Amino acid sequence: MNNTIKLAVASALLAAASSANAGIMIPAGDWTLDIGGVVNAYYTSTRTSGDAFGNGYGGKYIGGGNTNTENSTSNITTGLLPNYLSVSGKTRQNDLDVAFTISINPGASTTQAGKQDSQQENRQAFLTFGDASWGSIKLGKDLGIFASDAILNDMTLLGVGAGAGNLAGNTTTLGRIGTGFIYADWKSQVAYTSPNWNGFSFTAGVTQAWNAQDTGLSSGVSAARGGNSPAFEGKASYAWAGDFAGKVWVSGISQKVEFATLGSDRANAFDVGATVNVAGFGLTGYYYTGEGIGQTVQLNGGFDATGKARDSDGYYVQGTYTLPGVGTKLGLSYGKSNLDKNNAATDTLAGDVEDSMWTIGAYHPLTKHLNLVAEYSDAKAELGNLEGKSKTVALGAILFF
Repeated sequence: MNNTIKLAVASALLAAASSANAGIMIPAGDWTLDIGGVVNAYYTSTRTSGDAFGNGYGGKYIGGGNTNTENSTSNITTGLLPNYLSVSGKTRQNDLDVAFTISINPGASTTQAGKQDSQQENRQAFLTFGDASWGSIKLGKDLGIFASDAILNDMTLLGVGAGAGNLAGNTTTLGRIGTGFIYADWKSQVAYTSPNWNGFSFTAGVTQAWNAQDTGLSSGVSAARGGNSPAFEGKASYAWAGDFAGKVWVSGISQKVEFATLGSDRANAFDVGATVNVAGFGLTGYYYTGEGIGQTVQLNGGFDATGKARDSDGYYVQGTYTLPGVGTKLGLSYGKSNLDKNNAATDTLAGDVEDSMWTIGAYHPLTKHLNLVAEYSDAKAELGNLEGKSKTVALGAILFF
């Protein structure tokens, strides 16, 4: 199984019996191929109430309707993790470890009768080379560096979280994205990762920059590829094993943002997190802050219509417990993301944004690679004096191979 899926399993898999190792290993001359992946699907029932407003400002949780109107939606859909089919290869040549990974990521839901739209992503296509003595270099598309540990330690990675009501038909739901951390995204990058020095390591890289599509991002328009300089991202972490195992990390991002008519500015953010595990208990805490970075998707809503950066921050806390002799892991988490209004802003959708969510989950290892999942998520989205709520029940399974 490729490194990103392994990391996702190691960081977020909530049942001890499900810690997948390699996928299907195939010797091929000088190469060793590794075919692995993820298949998951969930039945979800979402009840929404309150105000409805645009995507990127809480609309990700809210269905149609007006204040005090309730709507119910049922779907069968993929969870936060997309389905994966990944092919990796590695070899040792000229004193270098050389490897590659390519993946395809289809959804698990239908969108309309008699027609199957192309709901598919290609999240990974990268190569690496290096040596244990000096580290490795990555070139290509993979999970971003900033905020990557936040999502990989989120328990909803193996479930659904938010977004089941209006994102069914896509490849994924939202999990806790936008209610505790910003999406790390899948980015073109050139990155260096250091060796592991007794648990300490770091990664630094340049990644694809994004620009505003119009004079600002305040209306929730997502950023488009472009810019005359890349983004700069980095992270450092220290992990330890034993009866009291854990990990602490920090990461950051900085990039120049260009506007069509308002010149340019910079978006900056950093985060800090920690996770510990002892005697079946797990505890994770995370916090981020930034300016111009947005609140859910990077840069989305990060600037008002005048080109001025908006401040944002957020956090989540998560506790889990594994039942002895059963392997079932129970989890409870809460998170919140804030995006501040600028005093001079006059555009309607540039109000203060506060999105939060409680999630309760149970993750049971039915076999070594198959987990049954039951989740309940209660989300609230606020934009100025508008407020919408959603409550989602998700039941399903996730398989790693």
